[in-house]
Amino acid sequence: MADPFPYVLNVVSADADALAGPLRAAAAGHGAAGEIDWLSPDRAFDLPFLDQPEAVLAAARAAAAGTQADINAVPAANRRKTLLIADMESTIIDCECIDELADFAGLKDKIAPITERTMRGEIDFKAALRERMALLKGLPTSALEQVYAERVHLNPGARELVATMKAHGAFTMLVSGGFGFFAERVAQDCGFDTWQANKLEIVDGKLTGEVGEPILDRAAKLRALEQAVREHGLSHEDTAAIGDGANDLAMIERAGLGVGYYPKPVLAAAALAIIAHTDLRTLLYLQGYRDTEIVR
Repeated sequence: MADPFPYVLNVVSADADALAGPLRAAAAGHGAAGEIDWLSPDRAFDLPFLDQPEAVLAAARAAAAGTQADINAVPAANRRKTLLIADMESTIIDCECIDELADFAGLKDKIAPITERTMRGEIDFKAALRERMALLKGLPTSALEQVYAERVHLNPGARELVATMKAHGAFTMLVSGGFGFFAERVAQDCGFDTWQANKLEIVDGKLTGEVGEPILDRAAKLRALEQAVREHGLSHEDTAAIGDGANDLAMIERAGLGVGYYPKPVLAAAALAIIAHTDLRTLLYLQGYRDTEIVR
């Protein structure tokens, strides 16, 4: 029998208890709505509803205006994904590693604006990466170690996200337009099954200012998703992708559940769901996981 409510309004907020009534009324104003289903007491709930997902979502977000709430509408079918592909910088970790390396070279004021424009999709990723790396020529590799030790931190909920999806049979991939030096360590720390990233060219313990080819860009992230779908015998509806910038756009659009994490505007416009107030555990709630199922 078909699910009587083909859509779910998913709400995650410190104000979730106060929002439950108004948001159910907002959804019911556009057709039949089910009962509140709490995934996390006073923090996250599902509200099943009948149709008009765009109208219901707009009404719910309007009703919650002024609160710190992540409110998204997703299909009720096939919610739990069996492939996770995640961006690294400003998604799984809390910084842009190239900007932190630039700080060691006294060039952050010059390099960080290029990074920001790249993430917003205003300039070509490959060209911008080559430009920034050329400025870092001669930086000792000890700076890489120091950046990782002192400035790279997992975002809240990262370990829980990866561990929970793996515990329920998902394959997890970290795919970064950043550098393998950092991606390998972050993937191990967070528990990802595999990782892909760009290669820094190093000679005599110093950066040469060049990046190994081919450069992993937006198209390469999409190819990584497509290859994983084929290798694991999945459909695109079985996949979740999460990122924050323009380089993540193609994989976000192709995934069954494409999520923007504190996204730049170009990505926010394309993502099925947006996390802009809460942490990475929200990607679990979006899939219908309950607190009792989250691996901590």
